Amino acid sequence: QVQLRESGGGLVQPGGSLKLSCAASGSIVNINAMGWYRQAPGKQRELVAASGRTINYKDSVKGRFTISRDNAKNLVHLQMNSLEPEDTAVYYCYADFIVRTGRAEYWGQGTQVTVSS
Repeated sequence: QVQLRESGGGLVQPGGSLKLSCAASGSIVNINAMGWYRQAPGKQRELVAASGRTINYKDSVKGRFTISRDNAKNLVHLQMNSLEPEDTAVYYCYADFIVRTGRAEYWGQGTQVTVSS
């Protein structure tokens, strides 16, 4: 059974930084992609950053957020700089893996990021 566990959320002032991490455990054969989504209250879940064959970012986070992966440890990180109140949301780790039974998608439980003075 594959599980994703996020860490690193919290409360930060505008202009501050946070680093989110997501560790995957279980029988993973290969990684197609890992990334981060977020969902603010009353809004739909949206892609923030994804790392697969290419790296993609939501336009509003380009230049502020950086996604990185450690494939040997099945880790994905999201370094968030120059945070803005609009970045406040629950952030979810996402993974597209090849496992023993084939291709499957997984989600973490979410970690709260609050940007406020």
